[in-house]
Amino acid sequence: MDFALILFVLLLLTAVIKLLDKVVLKPRRTEKYGQEQEDYRPWWVEYSISFFPVILFVFVLRSFVVEPFRIPSGSMLPTLQDGDMILVNKFNYGIRLPIVDQKIIPLGNPQKGDVVVFRYPVNTDIDYIKRIVGVPGDTVAYVGKRLFINGEAVETAALGPYVNPSQQAGNPLKLQEQIDGKSYEILNMPGDGAYLSGRQFPFAQNCEYAATDFKCTVPEGHYFVMGDNRDNSEDSRYWGFVPDNYLVGKAFFVWMNFGDLSRIGSIK
Repeated sequence: MDFALILFVLLLLTAVIKLLDKVVLKPRRTEKYGQEQEDYRPWWVEYSISFFPVILFVFVLRSFVVEPFRIPSGSMLPTLQDGDMILVNKFNYGIRLPIVDQKIIPLGNPQKGDVVVFRYPVNTDIDYIKRIVGVPGDTVAYVGKRLFINGEAVETAALGPYVNPSQQAGNPLKLQEQIDGKSYEILNMPGDGAYLSGRQFPFAQNCEYAATDFKCTVPEGHYFVMGDNRDNSEDSRYWGFVPDNYLVGKAFFVWMNFGDLSRIGSIK
């Protein structure tokens, strides 16, 4: 069961018990025991009233402000490492109703270069994190391990080898990309990329594949995302576009990594 739904059920349950106590149970206790009736409050009422403000605070904070996530893989290396614990801004792209994820107050739109958490289109019970490289209307191409947006090559500069065998084996090359003024680092492994032809997903007709290369036009209300660890990331190249209502929020801060405290505060 979704954690947000669990929180909502607990919030609703404790609120109902709190209201029930105020309207029905408390008057009965007062009538039976007098003004000292609070000492006779049942344990389940006591716990519900005590936990209600805590659950309400967590629910509001997690639903509308920030939500914590743990990075479970190296698909976003070198930007994010396996073990990073991050915070995600929930209101950057608009206020959404929890549970149903319906946007009610638009505040901004995702931009190319943003690192976002979203519900995995193939299985919405799973959360993924990738970088947006294409917004609605963009044509995104990946040719010879080079990213192109609307026919123009993304500015790229080689930074040398990436040495961190505990996170990524092999001999990856670290590069810097720049999209719309946002600079970030990516990894490319030696050799050819993964074979991409024959992929099937919603709006697959918007894409053209040729072995390890592709070109896709992003449909309205969707985004094209890629991992920064380009040869070790299952992303829009494999399973398609991310619908706007699947977006959870924008990653903005690494608050902890128990294996490397120097990671705290890092993200681009």
